Amino acid sequence: MPKPWDDFKVNGLNSHTSRSGKLKLLEQVINLLQTDQLARHEAYTLARDIRDQIYGPAVFFRGLIEISNFCVRDCYYCGIRNSKSGVNRYRLTREQIMSCCQTGFDVGYRTVVLQGGEDPCFTIDDLVAIVSEIRQRWPDMAITLSLGEMSSACYQRLYDAGADRYLLRHETANKQHYSSLHPSDQIADTRMDCLRELKRIGFQTGAGMMIGSPGQTKVHLAEDLLFLAEFQPQMVGIGPFMPASGTPFSAEPAGSLDNTLIMLALTRILVPAVLLPATTALGSLDPAGRKLGLLAGANVIMPNLSPPDHRADYLLYDGKVSAADDVVSNLEQMVFIVEDAGMFISSTRGDAAVI
Repeated sequence: MPKPWDDFKVNGLNSHTSRSGKLKLLEQVINLLQTDQLARHEAYTLARDIRDQIYGPAVFFRGLIEISNFCVRDCYYCGIRNSKSGVNRYRLTREQIMSCCQTGFDVGYRTVVLQGGEDPCFTIDDLVAIVSEIRQRWPDMAITLSLGEMSSACYQRLYDAGADRYLLRHETANKQHYSSLHPSDQIADTRMDCLRELKRIGFQTGAGMMIGSPGQTKVHLAEDLLFLAEFQPQMVGIGPFMPASGTPFSAEPAGSLDNTLIMLALTRILVPAVLLPATTALGSLDPAGRKLGLLAGANVIMPNLSPPDHRADYLLYDGKVSAADDVVSNLEQMVFIVEDAGMFISSTRGDAAVI
C-alpha cells in the first residue's frame, strides 16, 4: 500500500507537527483514495471499525422537522435562497411542530431536529417557547436545532430552554472559497465564531461541508479535514453538492459520490466519536447512497417528519428523495437501508460518546 495512506492510517496527523505538513499529508491521502480503489475500501473498513468500537453497528434516527423555508440569506447554492422566485414559502405553526414531534415520538424517534432558513418571523422568544414546550412534553427526547447564525446570547437562551445540539455547517474552511459561495454580507469568520460559541455554551455542536461545490479543490478538502480534526465537533454533516434550479450554480455538476464517501471515512478516522449522518443528499445523488454512507463510517439517518403538504416546498436542491413520502413509508425505507448495511437501529437518543 502506498506510503501516504500507511502513514496516515497508523499515525493520523500526529507525526506532522506543522500545519503545512498536515495539509500536505491530507491532500496526498485524498488523492490516493480517489485513485486507488483498494486503499479507498481499506479506508471504509477502518472507518467502520472505529465507529463500531465506540458505538457498535448502531444507527441513530433523527426525526427532521423543516419548520420554515423563508430565509434572509442568499447563498448562491441554496434552493430556498431569499432572492429565488417561484418558491412556495411556508412556516409551520407551533401546533404543527408539536404534532410532528408527537408523530416522531410515537414511531420511536428520540431526537427531533428543527431545521429551517433564517426566518426573522421566528423570533428568539418564539423559538425558546417552542424548545421549552418540546422539552416539557417529551423530556427524554433530544432536541437538535439547525437554524443558522445567531448571537451568542440567543444561542445561550436556546440551550437554557432545553436544546441539546446545534448543527451549523461551515460549508468550507477556506475563506476565499466561502466568499465565492456567498454574498459579501456573509463572512466565513462569523460562521466559525458561531461554531466556537455553540461549543463553548455546551451544545453538542455540528459542523459540515458540501463535497464538490463550485470551485472546490483538494486543498480545500484537506483544509476542511484539518479544521474538523482541530475543532472536534460532535456532529458533522457531509453531503455532495447538489445543484438547485433558479440559483447561480444551477448549471454546475453535482458532487461525486466517491469523493463524498472518502470524506465521510476520513472524518470518522479523524473525529472518532463523531455522529455522522448518511445524508438525504447522498440518497438523492445515488439510490444506494445512504447505504454506502453507512458502509463508509456514518451512523445517523434523518427521516423526515415534516407535514407532507410542505415537504416538496423545502427543496434545498433539485431531485430531493422522499419529498412526498409519508412518515411510515419514509421510516420503512430507512429501516431497509439500515438492515441492508448490516446495522441495527438504536432506540436511544444517540448522544455523542465521550472518549
